[in-house]
Amino acid sequence: MITLYDYELSGNCYKIRLLLGMLGLDYKTVPVDFYPGREHKSDWFLRLNPLGQLPVIEDDGFVLRDAQAILVYLASNYDQAGTWYPRDNPRLLGEISQWLAFADGITGTASAARLHDALFYDLDAEAARAGAHRLFRILDEHLWFGEQEGRSWICSASHPTIADIACFPYVILSEEGGISRQDYPAIRRWCDRVKRIPGFLVMSGVFPAGRHGRHKASHERWTTHLHTPGWQK
Repeated sequence: MITLYDYELSGNCYKIRLLLGMLGLDYKTVPVDFYPGREHKSDWFLRLNPLGQLPVIEDDGFVLRDAQAILVYLASNYDQAGTWYPRDNPRLLGEISQWLAFADGITGTASAARLHDALFYDLDAEAARAGAHRLFRILDEHLWFGEQEGRSWICSASHPTIADIACFPYVILSEEGGISRQDYPAIRRWCDRVKRIPGFLVMSGVFPAGRHGRHKASHERWTTHLHTPGWQK
């Protein structure tokens, strides 16, 4: 069974829980007291990950760190349909890799602002918020143009990929770092679509999708194309 070394409030840990839930995989968690205990810097944890960062997974003796790398591994190894990380589509894999790197940028900005505001880390919150807004503008524009073309997800596939899972947590948690999503309507619609993927899990600060604005009875099918861009306003 997969073991996830987990901190409930971590967005990077949350993205792993999201994919595990959407894949329907059984797993167990080992809670790590990130704050205030800083257990991720303890000797026992540093033997798992010398970088002292969460998340980490262990799968049949295989230990892997880094959230984006874990997403790639889980999707490659356990998604029998091959949709979350389509290994037979080089162009789509390139797109996914591009947005996984973008997700790291969101972590370095939106997450940093959240760490400052919620966990009192000594970080430059204003610079982090400015950086997050720059990335959010890029993502919002990308999603908006995609909607005009009938695309619902970050990449060009007709279904979500791990790129959506990688970018989602620190976007949906951005308000906890003082980063409003009010000016990013396409991001807000995309967040609602992610929440409607079967197997979606909530966490503290992340709520289920609302009942309004559903697109016919097939709203919960992530394979459904949104032929009318902006229907979830």
